[in-house]
Amino acid sequence: MGLRLEGVVVLVGSYGSGKSEVAVNLAIHHRQAGMEVRIADLDLVNPYFRSREAEAQLTGLGIDVVLPPRPYVQSELPVLSPRVSGLIRRAEGLTLLDAGGDQVGATVLAALGDAFAGRSCQVLHVINPLRPDTGSVAGCMRIQRQIEASAKRAITGLIGNANLIDETTPQVIVDGYAFVKEVCAACGLPLVFVTVTEELLAQVDPAQFDCPVLTIRRQLVPPWKRACKL
Repeated sequence: MGLRLEGVVVLVGSYGSGKSEVAVNLAIHHRQAGMEVRIADLDLVNPYFRSREAEAQLTGLGIDVVLPPRPYVQSELPVLSPRVSGLIRRAEGLTLLDAGGDQVGATVLAALGDAFAGRSCQVLHVINPLRPDTGSVAGCMRIQRQIEASAKRAITGLIGNANLIDETTPQVIVDGYAFVKEVCAACGLPLVFVTVTEELLAQVDPAQFDCPVLTIRRQLVPPWKRACKL
């Protein structure tokens, strides 16, 4: 089952969901499939593991990366690039917006309301059930409501990103899939795809999932580790 997204796709999720890693890998996946891809780092809250950390890998593949103005790229100041509005208005290919974590970071989406006016987009909630805030269906629903209220946009689908980083096992992925399916049933939204790390791909049968699988090659890593080769 192939994974192909088009148009404007916004990724939201609580702290520790792995949202930025998913955004980076989603951009790489579609670029390697021959699509025109753009990604904007809108995470103005969390100073760690933001998609901007993979700028070199992304631009090396021909992906257009939009960051805060250069003097503020590594700062924690809430500076939004004026290019973002232009990206939202472009229809061709795939435009990914990596929004800030939880309801606080999602407020930047509300600030872009004029750019979104009259345009359709997908807003996908990245869920890692191994994090405290999203360890229960009720918790996931609460986070979704908070994000929607802050972003002033409705979430349109879910992404299952069950992981414990280096301690992830095939069973973690299978159990995480089952959990996110419960959340889908509770909120009436589709499961757009789930993630599986490249190292575990051979140990997980994609046929057991009724959605596409995105292979994760970790690009956002601590300074003492190397990003996976693309």
